[in-house]
Amino acid sequence: MRDKLIGIRNYILEKKYKWIVKPVLFRFDPENAHNKINNLGRFLGKYFITKKIAGMLWNYSNEALEQNILGINFKNPVGLSAGFDKNAELTEIIPSIGFGFMEVGSITGDVCAGNAKPRLWRLKKSKSLAVYYGLMNDGCEAIAKRLKGKKFAIPIGISIAKTNCKETADTEKAVEDYFKAYKALADIGDYCVINISCPNAFGGQPFTDSAKLNVLLERIMTIQKSKPIFLKLSPDLSQKEVDEIIATAVKWKIDGFICTNLTKNRDNKNIMDENAPKLGGLSGKVLNDLSDELLRYVYKKTNGKFIIIGSGGIFTAKDAYRKIKAGASLVQLITGMIFEGPQAISEINFGLAKLLKIDGYKNISEAVGKE
Repeated sequence: MRDKLIGIRNYILEKKYKWIVKPVLFRFDPENAHNKINNLGRFLGKYFITKKIAGMLWNYSNEALEQNILGINFKNPVGLSAGFDKNAELTEIIPSIGFGFMEVGSITGDVCAGNAKPRLWRLKKSKSLAVYYGLMNDGCEAIAKRLKGKKFAIPIGISIAKTNCKETADTEKAVEDYFKAYKALADIGDYCVINISCPNAFGGQPFTDSAKLNVLLERIMTIQKSKPIFLKLSPDLSQKEVDEIIATAVKWKIDGFICTNLTKNRDNKNIMDENAPKLGGLSGKVLNDLSDELLRYVYKKTNGKFIIIGSGGIFTAKDAYRKIKAGASLVQLITGMIFEGPQAISEINFGLAKLLKIDGYKNISEAVGKE
């Protein structure tokens, strides 16, 4: 009976989003729409009653989805990717939407205004976004102050990157910028993500070079490691680059990888929109095949010794389950929620529980890497 009621609830919410809410939101400039949603989220997160109502509307729980990974308890494997809550202002409301964890940021050493507008576009036919924010955020000091002493209802990942400016094109200054953010946020959250793959920052992605990555991780490790560390990878890397990054990660005892960040590659059969902007990285369905391919490669190359978080093109439970069976212990999304609605999180978790039952698994962890 419970499952039937949840299915009805999700169906009603899906139709309301697609017929009423989405057409209205998609009339606004994408960045303005995002800001309006953030403002609503901050308001809803202030009050116990609004959080409770949101939970009744969108939450779903099932013991089969619970995992303990690297000493962190996850109530379900579906997380919110970094890039949505850039300034860590939505940590009160996101648990009520049904996410099992979330990442804030990416957060940089200094305040970062980001790239000039426009910097966000919808690719409606491709079910994707073109993102050119350029790491806009309030900087590590302000965000650390905002989060200091807070108790979180779900695991929080802290994503850090180098400030998007001309100065950090210098490797030494870039390393110190990362280190500043890492140090400021070292005792906040449950895990850290070192974002070496932002496609929109000045100077490109210098730390996909293993020699420079080695210098960066050596500096990071001068602080005693207090929580798991992940590296966020680009889907546009060559296998040689991936192999060298893996070797460097082994050396410094990195705990896992996020596969993947946005793609800059415009030679992609999944791009259906004729006027897709040349600026920015692409998310959503355009990214799907690339992220799956890299996820599979990393899992097989490392014999499953690293924890992998799968990200890119997740819209349904089948999308999430495919990544899990390919080797991901956890998954993340943003674009799927924008196109499908906030009830998509509940639908994905609800669907995952059903898929596990069909395959005879008692827990989601049993399905990891069983492709």
